Amino acid sequence: MDNWSALFDGQTRYVLDINDSTVKADVLRFRGREALSEPFRWDIEFTSLHANIPPEQVLMKYASLRMRGGKNVHGMVTRLEWLSTSRDQSHYRLTLSSRLTLLGYTRQCAVFQNLSVPEVVEQVLRKHGLEGPDFEFRLERTYPARELITQWRETDLQFIQRILSEVGIYWRTEMDDVRGLDTCILADSQLNYQFDVQLPYSEPSGLFDGAADSVWDVRTWHNIATGTVATRDYNYRTATMPMDATVSVRSDAVTTGAHYRYTAPYRDAGDDTSPEPETESGAFYARIHHERELSRSARIHLFSNTGHLTPGQVLEPQGDVITALKEGVILTLVTFRGARDSRLHVSVWGVPYTERYCFRPAEIPRPLIPGTLPARIESREKNDIYPHLDEQGRYRVRLDFDRDATDPGYGYLWLRMAKPTAGESSGWHMPLTDGTEVAIAYSNGDIDLPYIACALHDSEHPDHVTRDNHTRNVLRTPANNKLRMEDRRGEEHIKLATEYGKSQLNSGHMVDSQGQRRGTGAELRTDEHGVIRAGKGLFVSADAQPKAQGEALDRDAALKEIDRLNQQLQQLEIAAEKAQALKADVDSQIQMFAQRLKPLNEALLMTAP
Repeated sequence: MDNWSALFDGQTRYVLDINDSTVKADVLRFRGREALSEPFRWDIEFTSLHANIPPEQVLMKYASLRMRGGKNVHGMVTRLEWLSTSRDQSHYRLTLSSRLTLLGYTRQCAVFQNLSVPEVVEQVLRKHGLEGPDFEFRLERTYPARELITQWRETDLQFIQRILSEVGIYWRTEMDDVRGLDTCILADSQLNYQFDVQLPYSEPSGLFDGAADSVWDVRTWHNIATGTVATRDYNYRTATMPMDATVSVRSDAVTTGAHYRYTAPYRDAGDDTSPEPETESGAFYARIHHERELSRSARIHLFSNTGHLTPGQVLEPQGDVITALKEGVILTLVTFRGARDSRLHVSVWGVPYTERYCFRPAEIPRPLIPGTLPARIESREKNDIYPHLDEQGRYRVRLDFDRDATDPGYGYLWLRMAKPTAGESSGWHMPLTDGTEVAIAYSNGDIDLPYIACALHDSEHPDHVTRDNHTRNVLRTPANNKLRMEDRRGEEHIKLATEYGKSQLNSGHMVDSQGQRRGTGAELRTDEHGVIRAGKGLFVSADAQPKAQGEALDRDAALKEIDRLNQQLQQLEIAAEKAQALKADVDSQIQMFAQRLKPLNEALLMTAP
């Protein structure tokens, strides 16, 4: 008699309760999907005496689907669909989802600094109203704080799924029947699987099998897997340090080949000989990726009739089973199908259990930013007249898309700036001050690898070269130190100037501040003291050297003039002898010319034609 009651209790086999709603639902049929690292979803068709259910009576309401076999599904109604209405009742379909599904309705761009992946995930979950009992981290590793984690045009759900997949953290759902809510469990090792799930491996034998729980009809798929994973990255903070790691996880899979991954990215290479390398090192990421590859090397499918199966369990089929089932199966995907007039049908997907490596969710690639984003240089003091730099010459910026309030000078990490040239204590660097607009580029498009590509003028910081002075090439600092080169034909000039003492070096066609001609040639001027010092001698000449041809120290004209003067001195000597003057004075003048003036050593020589 019990066998028959198990088969023909159609109206009470499944019950749907919607909290805080007047809707009374009679379950007609349903399909459910539960997977590791995914929110669950149950599409439930039901009938009701309500001919026109207002959406607000159902949507965003907590609800529970209860099965006579003992399985309960607690979630939130995220979708309502009217299908038909007859004289007696109306036919609807709703979707019962994990509360994490609601994170998919928030899409944004955000910046997280100096937080670990679990800390960022917790912050996002709490922002959506999830508290301590709603999620639990069961982590065997300690995760380091990252300098930067960027959310770029992703929903909050996509974002946490991506960053969790990067470090190999999977999550599953448990049902809290006391609170009537779902709980998210986040884990990173085999220790947090659910063990001791045993079912007989036997095909149902018809109507009189007692509705006994079992699994049957196993199918397996085996693939070749990559044998080795090698990683390499570059860290400008430790530019010469090797950043290579190579890992091959021991397994029973048939393997071949190697997978080389450049720019994982990571900060340290780690110890690739250790089975437990430092978290988020190169060896860690190589191992995580190889574990993903090995997890895909074998797949198992089973059918069952029990509703207690759920992702994250290690199912141990009992009886005469194939080798792939001997150690158990990690359930990764479970689908359910049932109706008021039929039993529950369960389809199970999984991978063979092993102690050598853990299930890892598929890696979700980071969004790419192929171009640049606007930002502004930021100092700790508003309108600071001096640049705010660190010991490496890096800048702080404020990204235009970032809406979070932060203290001045702390809105983003320290960034390098690309320059025309760079070398050891050499290069080109004109420091940028607070408020300067810059374009932020991303290495290989990676949202977490930014740098300053260039600086730009804008409405608040207009360009100093416009259509009004388009023939000029100007390099000018905020304090008006200036190098100006005029290219207007026939008026070419160069001006090197500083405001202090109005010290200037002008050459060519000289103009005043109004652009009016004030002379030609060259001018060295200052309102302060002037000094010209030349340890090996100074030669000042007014002798022409057309078109700047000839040697810079060409003194032929000057020497010829001095020779002529010496000849005059000798003639004066003869006259002086007759006048009985001292010959020694004249000899000393000639000797000075021979020893000092002619080779231009430690002397000042000024000549003019």
